Amino acid sequence: MIRPQLKFSKLDSHALLPEYQSEGASGFDFHALEKVILKNGEVSLVRTGLAVEIPAGFELQVRARSGLAAKHGVFLVNGVGTIDADYRGEIKIILSTCKNADVILQAGDRIAQGVLAPVFQAVIVEANQLSSTSRGVGGFGSTDSTRPS
Repeated sequence: MIRPQLKFSKLDSHALLPEYQSEGASGFDFHALEKVILKNGEVSLVRTGLAVEIPAGFELQVRARSGLAAKHGVFLVNGVGTIDADYRGEIKIILSTCKNADVILQAGDRIAQGVLAPVFQAVIVEANQLSSTSRGVGGFGSTDSTRPS
Protein backbone atom coordinates (compact mmCIF):
# COMPACT_ATOMS: atom_id res chain seq x y z
CA MET A 1 0.00 0.00 0.00
CA ILE A 2 1.31 3.45 -0.93
CA ARG A 3 1.37 5.82 2.04
CA PRO A 4 2.30 9.35 0.92
CA GLN A 5 3.87 11.52 3.58
CA LEU A 6 2.11 14.63 4.91
CA LYS A 7 4.43 17.03 6.69
CA PHE A 8 2.69 19.18 9.30
CA SER A 9 4.28 22.21 10.88
CA LYS A 10 3.02 23.54 14.22
CA LEU A 11 2.50 27.30 13.93
CA ASP A 12 1.54 27.39 17.60
CA SER A 13 3.01 25.32 20.42
CA HIS A 14 -0.52 24.30 21.52
CA ALA A 15 -1.45 22.85 18.13
CA LEU A 16 -2.17 19.12 18.00
CA LEU A 17 -1.09 16.96 15.08
CA PRO A 18 -3.97 15.19 13.32
CA GLU A 19 -4.51 11.52 14.08
CA TYR A 20 -6.35 8.59 12.53
CA GLN A 21 -8.78 7.29 15.17
CA SER A 22 -8.92 3.70 13.92
CA GLU A 23 -6.91 1.31 11.80
CA GLY A 24 -9.35 1.48 8.87
CA ALA A 25 -10.15 5.21 9.03
CA SER A 26 -9.92 7.07 5.73
CA GLY A 27 -9.76 10.45 7.45
CA PHE A 28 -7.70 11.88 10.29
CA ASP A 29 -9.04 14.40 12.78
CA PHE A 30 -8.12 18.06 13.02
CA HIS A 31 -8.28 19.72 16.45
CA ALA A 32 -9.36 23.22 17.44
CA LEU A 33 -6.44 25.35 18.58
CA GLU A 34 -8.53 27.49 20.93
CA LYS A 35 -12.01 27.77 22.40
CA VAL A 36 -14.65 28.90 19.88
CA ILE A 37 -18.34 29.65 20.32
CA LEU A 38 -20.41 28.79 17.24
CA LYS A 39 -23.64 30.74 16.87
CA ASN A 40 -26.53 29.89 14.57
CA GLY A 41 -26.25 31.82 11.32
CA GLU A 42 -22.65 32.92 11.90
CA VAL A 43 -19.55 31.59 10.19
CA SER A 44 -16.39 30.92 12.19
CA LEU A 45 -12.87 30.29 10.94
CA VAL A 46 -11.58 27.81 13.50
CA ARG A 47 -7.80 27.77 13.78
CA THR A 48 -5.84 24.53 13.93
CA GLY A 49 -2.41 26.11 14.41
CA LEU A 50 -1.06 23.85 11.65
CA ALA A 51 0.35 24.20 8.15
CA VAL A 52 0.89 21.25 5.84
CA GLU A 53 3.08 20.19 2.93
CA ILE A 54 1.02 18.04 0.58
CA PRO A 55 2.79 15.96 -2.09
CA ALA A 56 2.37 17.05 -5.71
CA GLY A 57 -0.55 15.28 -7.37
CA PHE A 58 -2.67 15.27 -4.19
CA GLU A 59 -5.12 17.50 -2.35
CA LEU A 60 -6.21 17.43 1.26
CA GLN A 61 -10.00 17.35 1.53
CA VAL A 62 -11.49 18.78 4.72
CA ARG A 63 -14.77 17.13 5.70
CA ALA A 64 -17.28 17.45 8.51
CA ARG A 65 -17.23 15.08 11.45
CA SER A 66 -20.50 13.12 11.53
CA GLY A 67 -20.65 13.11 15.34
CA LEU A 68 -20.51 16.91 15.54
CA ALA A 69 -23.15 17.19 12.83
CA ALA A 70 -25.54 14.68 14.41
CA LYS A 71 -25.15 15.83 18.02
CA HIS A 72 -24.62 19.58 17.62
CA GLY A 73 -25.65 20.56 14.09
CA VAL A 74 -22.08 21.61 13.27
CA PHE A 75 -21.23 21.64 9.57
CA LEU A 76 -18.58 22.86 7.15
CA VAL A 77 -19.97 25.93 5.45
CA ASN A 78 -18.27 25.09 2.16
CA GLY A 79 -19.37 21.43 2.21
CA VAL A 80 -15.99 19.86 1.52
CA GLY A 81 -12.94 22.10 1.67
CA THR A 82 -9.89 21.67 -0.52
CA ILE A 83 -6.34 22.39 0.53
CA ASP A 84 -4.14 22.56 -2.55
CA ALA A 85 -0.65 21.05 -2.66
CA ASP A 86 0.97 24.48 -3.05
CA TYR A 87 -0.74 26.10 0.00
CA ARG A 88 1.50 26.60 3.04
CA GLY A 89 -0.64 28.84 5.27
CA GLU A 90 -2.50 27.93 8.44
CA ILE A 91 -5.29 25.39 8.08
CA LYS A 92 -8.52 26.99 9.27
CA ILE A 93 -11.83 25.12 9.31
CA ILE A 94 -14.94 27.07 8.21
CA LEU A 95 -17.69 26.00 10.64
CA SER A 96 -21.23 26.99 11.55
CA THR A 97 -24.16 25.41 13.37
CA CYS A 98 -27.84 25.09 12.55
CA LYS A 99 -28.78 24.76 16.25
CA ASN A 100 -30.57 27.66 17.93
CA ALA A 101 -28.27 27.32 20.95
CA ASP A 102 -24.56 28.19 20.94
CA VAL A 103 -22.14 25.32 20.42
CA ILE A 104 -18.91 25.64 22.38
CA LEU A 105 -15.80 24.00 20.98
CA GLN A 106 -12.93 23.66 23.41
CA ALA A 107 -9.24 23.78 22.54
CA GLY A 108 -8.25 20.25 21.51
CA ASP A 109 -11.74 19.21 20.37
CA ARG A 110 -11.84 17.24 17.13
CA ILE A 111 -13.55 19.58 14.65
CA ALA A 112 -13.11 18.15 11.14
CA GLN A 113 -11.42 15.36 9.28
CA GLY A 114 -8.85 15.41 6.52
CA VAL A 115 -8.70 12.94 3.65
CA LEU A 116 -5.76 12.82 1.25
CA ALA A 117 -6.95 12.38 -2.34
CA PRO A 118 -5.25 12.18 -5.75
CA VAL A 119 -5.75 15.08 -8.14
CA PHE A 120 -5.71 15.05 -11.92
CA GLN A 121 -5.46 18.40 -13.66
CA ALA A 122 -7.52 18.38 -16.85
CA VAL A 123 -6.48 19.86 -20.14
CA ILE A 124 -9.03 22.64 -20.73
CA VAL A 125 -10.21 22.75 -24.35
CA GLU A 126 -12.81 24.99 -25.97
CA ALA A 127 -15.27 23.05 -28.12
CA ASN A 128 -17.88 24.30 -30.60
CA GLN A 129 -20.01 21.22 -30.03
CA LEU A 130 -20.27 18.52 -27.36
CA SER A 131 -21.21 14.88 -27.88
CA SER A 132 -24.86 14.03 -27.34
CA THR A 133 -26.22 11.78 -24.57
CA SER A 134 -29.64 10.37 -23.71
CA ARG A 135 -29.86 12.86 -20.82
CA GLY A 136 -28.86 15.85 -22.93
CA VAL A 137 -29.30 19.20 -21.20
CA GLY A 138 -31.70 17.90 -18.52
CA GLY A 139 -30.59 18.79 -15.00
CA PHE A 140 -31.78 19.52 -11.47
CA GLY A 141 -33.81 16.34 -10.98
CA SER A 142 -34.41 15.58 -14.66
CA THR A 143 -33.29 11.95 -14.22
CA ASP A 144 -36.04 11.36 -11.63
CA SER A 145 -38.60 11.00 -14.45
CA THR A 146 -36.77 7.91 -15.72
CA ARG A 147 -37.22 6.01 -12.48
CA PRO A 148 -40.28 3.81 -11.86
CA SER A 149 -42.82 5.28 -9.44
